[in-house]
Amino acid sequence: MARRTEVTTPEILPQETRADASLRPERLAHFVGQDSVKEGLRISIEAAIKRGEPLDHILFHGPPGLGKTTLAMLLAREMAVNIINTSGPVIEKPADLVGALTNLRAGDILFIDEIHRLRPVIEEFLYPAMEDFKVEVRLSEGPRAQTMTMSVEPFTLVGATTRFGLLTAPMRARFGITERLDFYPSRDLARIIERSARILGVEATGAGARELAKRARGTPRVANRLLRRVRDFAQVRADGVLDASVVRDALELLNVDEYGLDGMDVRILLTIIDNFGGGPVGLNSLAVALGEDAGTIEEVYEPFLIQEGFMMRGPRGRVATGKAFTRFGRPVPDGGGAGPGDGPVAGQPTLFN
Repeated sequence: MARRTEVTTPEILPQETRADASLRPERLAHFVGQDSVKEGLRISIEAAIKRGEPLDHILFHGPPGLGKTTLAMLLAREMAVNIINTSGPVIEKPADLVGALTNLRAGDILFIDEIHRLRPVIEEFLYPAMEDFKVEVRLSEGPRAQTMTMSVEPFTLVGATTRFGLLTAPMRARFGITERLDFYPSRDLARIIERSARILGVEATGAGARELAKRARGTPRVANRLLRRVRDFAQVRADGVLDASVVRDALELLNVDEYGLDGMDVRILLTIIDNFGGGPVGLNSLAVALGEDAGTIEEVYEPFLIQEGFMMRGPRGRVATGKAFTRFGRPVPDGGGAGPGDGPVAGQPTLFN
């Protein structure tokens, strides 16, 4: 269930390839973007080292692909400790965590990805471990069940979640440090792309990196994924150099437009505009119309569409903005389409979640 990781070399997580792992920065100073988060972590790391204590428990939250897992790995490296990786969905019972917790050495980090998906019984098991560094081990079942209290070494729990609101209040309260990661501006993504290109042995011009950054949805994971696809295109269809024109041609082939919208983004917006008159439409109704999981729409696609002003989300459902109508050459409704601070498009029916 849980995996111990020595942090002297880049860790290859189960969902990654070796190429993915090689693109991770090896020091916190090499991590591009999220400057306020990095500065707060630097202070916490320096203070913990001076006191000879573990870091306080840390929670990272925000959209996927922004570096939550990478920051957890870098914390272990900066503190010169080991890290054990696991995730909420694979922890089915307290016994799944006992081995990990009892194998932690003083100061080690336990990283739980998707921590919002922990079962309530697991949360209850974690509370004394986080607060008092003790775990209650059940020795038998039934009304006369016996338990044994075991001490664990002082450790740091680092949690990562894309659904901060789904964490229970008692769990949130037990994290001493809570940091939100936001989408990256294009200038930071361009720096990440230039660094990744050097690691991959690809020549990328500054203009090419900036063009790719504009279409990367504010997300380093997307930027690196697109970089590998553009590299393939450049090697086969061009001279191997990623300049602005090569990037544009490659991303046009991949159906990624100048706003960074991909095929699924387009389907979502056109479904709201054409099928539901611009909205409002409830999430579940939208998911059925698209044949897509509602959670995927809400967690993966909506944050970027809202951030870029193509969609609004309110108590009555999802609404396409005037910018979305204009993007697809549709006439903007009489009310001008939904815009920042506006309500649903006038005259449209309301569909609830």
